[in-house]
Amino acid sequence: MREMVRPYRWRAVAGFGVMVGATAVGLLTQPLLGHIVDLVAGRRGADALTVPVVLLVLVALVQGGATTAGLAVVARLGETVLARLRERFVERALDLPLERVEKAGSGDLTARVTADVTRVAEAVRTALPELARSSLAIVLTLGALAVLDWRFLLAALIAVPVQAHTARWYVRNAVPLYARQRIAAGAQQQQLLDTIGGARTVRAFRLEAGHTERVTRRSLAAVDLTMRGVGLVLRFYSRLHIAEYAGLAAVLITGFLLVRSGSASIGTATAAALYFHSLFAPVNTALVLLDDAQSAGAGLARLVGVATLPPAAEAEPPSPGPAANGHAPEPVVVVRGAGHAYEEGRPVLHDVDLVLRAGERVALVGASGAGKTTLAKLIAGVHRPVSGSVRVTAPGRGGRLVGLVTQEVHVFAGPLAEDLRLARTGATEDELRDALARVDALAWAEALPDGLDTVVGEGGHRLTTAQVQQVALARLILADPPVAVLDEATAEAGSSGARALERAAERAVEGRTALVVAHRLTQAATADRVVVLDDGRVVETGDHDTLRASGGPYAALWSAWSDTRTPPPSGTP
Repeated sequence: MREMVRPYRWRAVAGFGVMVGATAVGLLTQPLLGHIVDLVAGRRGADALTVPVVLLVLVALVQGGATTAGLAVVARLGETVLARLRERFVERALDLPLERVEKAGSGDLTARVTADVTRVAEAVRTALPELARSSLAIVLTLGALAVLDWRFLLAALIAVPVQAHTARWYVRNAVPLYARQRIAAGAQQQQLLDTIGGARTVRAFRLEAGHTERVTRRSLAAVDLTMRGVGLVLRFYSRLHIAEYAGLAAVLITGFLLVRSGSASIGTATAAALYFHSLFAPVNTALVLLDDAQSAGAGLARLVGVATLPPAAEAEPPSPGPAANGHAPEPVVVVRGAGHAYEEGRPVLHDVDLVLRAGERVALVGASGAGKTTLAKLIAGVHRPVSGSVRVTAPGRGGRLVGLVTQEVHVFAGPLAEDLRLARTGATEDELRDALARVDALAWAEALPDGLDTVVGEGGHRLTTAQVQQVALARLILADPPVAVLDEATAEAGSSGARALERAAERAVEGRTALVVAHRLTQAATADRVVVLDDGRVVETGDHDTLRASGGPYAALWSAWSDTRTPPPSGTP
């Protein structure tokens, strides 16, 4: 946080300087009241009270104005720093490896960027300025007590050991408790996301009772931790009352003894008692704000934990291979001995070797769980291999070398044209239309209410699953990477739109080196080469006809897939 505040240090100095001045002016109230007491005790006339009363009014006005200005500066500083922290959090979160996000759960990430940010924001708007003001008031008031008489200061300090012990006890118990509360809130949010996001499946399989029970269990866990926090705060307050009683009693007794001995006037003793009484509010505020500070601190730690992650390492620029006949080498993908595991000790890929030659279209097939998607994401750069290497070379090409299209495509809220321009910021209207035309999407795009300016996505025009996939393929064309990875990019279209999407995918990868994770083996049949994965290993490679005739794993997959699509004999019920 010091690093983030450093660019605004002069604003911080100015804000706290104004607050110091406001607090110092406010400390004139007690001596003025003590002076009034002495005037009354000396039976002076009413005219003698005019000056101290006017001064009291001026003190109130100056203190109020200066406090407002100081708090405004400090609050603005806090909001600025919090905004920077949020920006860094989002930036780092978008760079997180996918497996780390999946391991933590989207609910945890959502809780960090919503509930935790809210808790920290509330602390910045209220707790931080108030804590600063209270701390200043405590320090300056103790100094004022010493100015009146050092024995008043000693009497007031009797409360300090009780308060210090209470604060240490509270922090020791509150820090782990609030950290557990934030984790429980994240788990609760994750369960809600799972249940609501999968509502159709939950209802289809009659899983409502089980999901409701899990939501209830995690909610009760969060409530239990919250109630334990309430009990902790109540015990915290009761201990503070003991400190207040002991300190005020000591100051009053000291004042009585000093007045009786003639060492102090009644007005001075009154000012000392009022000084200590005025400490109740800032001391209680400072200690009570430990509650907000510990809760916000737990949330802040979860934000900073992501925001301070090192930026994603930039890929090393590929070095061109040896030239052949004076020509630059062709772009290729080379996978050597690649292994990957999402959890330690449970590898998904084992020592995979694969080469994609320039312009070659390779189909990746295998049973569910064979590791096809993992290998595709390694080549696309979404994951990094745990062992071995993945290298993409494209001499003469800048920017991103690999484009990835999956079956889980997101359409961002906004005009369709702007959604397409995510792939190429400066794309012209003609380039957008050309990309849509190549994936057979121009006709329906122009038929939208406002054409390419139609708002799509959340709250906008609803696109069909096939249309969403066509938008993704059009983005691929606009991005124009030399290597394309299609991870079941046409799987969500259903049988009615599968053929059209497969044709669109073929046009999108024309002229590129392509790896296609095939969910329909017709895609493998038209590929230049087929690679068969089984249990994370390459078990076969070759063209469709050769593999089908060899009687190996691919032939078995083709036979099983073809049998499911053989029409039933005539007359079969």
